[in-house]
Amino acid sequence: MKYIQDIKDGDTVNDIYLVKKKNSLTAKNGRPYESLTLQDRTGTIDAKIWEPGSVGIEDFGEMDYVDIIGEVTTYQKKLQLNIKRARRCKEDEYNPEDYVPVTKKNIKDMWNELIQLANTVKNPYLRKLIIAFFVEDQDFVKKFRKSSAAKTVHHGFLGGLLEHTLGVMKLCGYMADNYPFLNKDLLLSAALFHDIGKTRELSQFPQNDYTDEGQMIGHIVIGVEMIDEKIREIPDFPPLLANELRHCILAHHGELEFGSPKKPALAEAAALNFADNTDAKLEIFREMLEGNKDAEWLGWQSLLDSNIRRTVV
Repeated sequence: MKYIQDIKDGDTVNDIYLVKKKNSLTAKNGRPYESLTLQDRTGTIDAKIWEPGSVGIEDFGEMDYVDIIGEVTTYQKKLQLNIKRARRCKEDEYNPEDYVPVTKKNIKDMWNELIQLANTVKNPYLRKLIIAFFVEDQDFVKKFRKSSAAKTVHHGFLGGLLEHTLGVMKLCGYMADNYPFLNKDLLLSAALFHDIGKTRELSQFPQNDYTDEGQMIGHIVIGVEMIDEKIREIPDFPPLLANELRHCILAHHGELEFGSPKKPALAEAAALNFADNTDAKLEIFREMLEGNKDAEWLGWQSLLDSNIRRTVV
């Protein structure tokens, strides 16, 4: 398979790609055409069908896997694939994992490390809550392991939620070991649960887009609702502990303007915010650095509020 990251100007492409977006438009001369975004696990490319009704262009829609023949050109400094032939594929003609971005780390190894960290939590009520989600709820486990942590911002790939959560837990464990006044059980549990709402905020791959619930409620509140549902099933769960855990999740974005319903009032909530922000921001740097390995200056990144440059040793 010729991955999108390897496509160059002048190439003739004959391969299968996922149709991420498809729009029917009209050119300035009045002629209809179709504009597409094609995707595989290495990225996306803009594509056009200039004669949508011609022989060889079969009917297909968004989220279909399509066998395409086309020519690659450069338009406004970006690659564009001009499609000459298109055929919707059958399920046995492609491997879905070739068409979505996937973590470069081993999902099984990350999961085992996550569970090992979770097993260090000693509080009996927090342990029961962890077991309720990460052992007994296999539907949740399946979604958690395959979800992304974002649509585009950071860890926006299959396994991204697991990778991000593990990174935040490890940072929180380090902080708890170096600042003994932090309640380690609470902090590790909050780190484990802080983004579980993303399993419902975002749809599963290949869509990886906001659900109606995600658009209207958001993963922070969804996550607290999910925890509340499980806590009600645990007899005598201490109300204060429940509020502390819920507060950490509600405050983990740190500021009201960043989507947190509350600002951190607990040291553990502040520590979780620092860890979450650190892991997310460094992932943004990583993705920029790996996205253009030949450039020293990588361009403006609005979320980092800076023009990013590569370190030259």
